[in-house]
Amino acid sequence: MIERDVLVGTKHGQMHAFAVCPDGGGPYPPVIFYMDAPGYREELKNMARRIARAGYYCLLPDLYYRLGTVRFDLHRRDESLSSVIRAARNTLTNAMIAEDTAGMLAFLDAQEEVKPGPVGCVGHCMSGRFIVTVAARFPERIAAAAAFYGVQIVTDQPDSPHLIADRIKGEVYLSFAEVDELVPANVVPDITAIFDKAGVRHDVEVVPGTHHGYCFAERAAYHAAASEAAWGKLFAMWKRRLK
Repeated sequence: MIERDVLVGTKHGQMHAFAVCPDGGGPYPPVIFYMDAPGYREELKNMARRIARAGYYCLLPDLYYRLGTVRFDLHRRDESLSSVIRAARNTLTNAMIAEDTAGMLAFLDAQEEVKPGPVGCVGHCMSGRFIVTVAARFPERIAAAAAFYGVQIVTDQPDSPHLIADRIKGEVYLSFAEVDELVPANVVPDITAIFDKAGVRHDVEVVPGTHHGYCFAERAAYHAAASEAAWGKLFAMWKRRLK
């Protein structure tokens, strides 16, 4: 495996990111892994390594770069730390992430290990809204987008991702937990109806017996069987659309 800490140029400055791909045999299809609210950390880097082992060039950006170097110790998480995480999360907008994604695509296009053409992306929780946004904002590049227990995909705000979801040309996989207080009941039927009407190829599911965060092995909500099934669907979609 080849692992690098890299800097991605954006209109707002230099964004730190982790890049990983197999050693030799490339170039590899690119995947952007958008972090969740607790931010850039080793847990996500391990997930990026798993993506790379499956034959992809994975880029994990630190979306909080505008704030400097922000790292949270989740093993010491209490309400005070949670409030700081929420504050950091609330500094980001869908427009910011779309601008950052333009920089990430330019970065990927410049890497010799990266296969030219379609790009995949994946995110959890906070990044659900970012996944739908970038798939719609970059329909010619994002060919396979996935989000797990994504939040704020359907809102009453003018930048709500569902308002532009009909622009998506790639395939979308949205997996929601059965128990998730962060996802209102209308989200799944609303986004499904939009995809159906627009003819977007999609898999929108609610996974029985799961709670928010079910893919994270370091959390109490981890559901091993559901997580492995999700990884399987994710890799199958990327194989269809990227390889």
